[in-house]
Amino acid sequence: MCGRFTLRAPASVVAEQFGVLDAEPLRPRYNIAPTQPVAVVRRGPKSTDAPRQLVMLRWGLVPSWAKDPKIGNRLINARAETVAEKPAFRSALRRRRCLVAADGFYEWRQAGKARQPYFIHLVDDRPFAFAGLWELWEGPDHTVLETCALITTEANALMASIHDRMPVILSPDDYALWLDPAIQDPKELQPLLRPYPSEAMAAHPVSTHVNNPRNDDPRCVAPAA
Repeated sequence: MCGRFTLRAPASVVAEQFGVLDAEPLRPRYNIAPTQPVAVVRRGPKSTDAPRQLVMLRWGLVPSWAKDPKIGNRLINARAETVAEKPAFRSALRRRRCLVAADGFYEWRQAGKARQPYFIHLVDDRPFAFAGLWELWEGPDHTVLETCALITTEANALMASIHDRMPVILSPDDYALWLDPAIQDPKELQPLLRPYPSEAMAAHPVSTHVNNPRNDDPRCVAPAA
């Protein structure tokens, strides 16, 4: 499971990393939590030539058929092993894939009765993309809500000592394939949903300051004393 992450990089760096032409300013985020807006890169569903756009979607996917949008509070992650079959995610996997921009994430390691938070990021600390799915939901009063979820997979060697799952981090070489609306066969996408190489990642313990989602400041990522 992935329940918190960061995006501290400015919009110009994010736009360059993901091939976006125009991006609205982004404020540094140190503790992004479910139901909050997240920066997502996607393209139009009908053309492989459609430009990539950076948009803000709510974290917690609400399927188009949902009667109550509160279901999104539980659908923050989709398991790579079952994403193609689950009713909440299978349509989005075929037609509405996105890159969720991040530059780190948190996970908690159980140590007896205590849970120690860790901050995990790439060795060079550059922004990266979680494999994401997005959906559009319209309520009875025609309220429109756009939401997203992250895909998770089994832990790599680095993560295994902290947790048995990790979010799917896509290689930049795979961005175009993941965003290609012409590709709708899950069998072509499944090879991308693998653990990221552990040698390219780093992790360190942080304080329980991060446990409270209202805390959104540099103390969240600072190494624990």
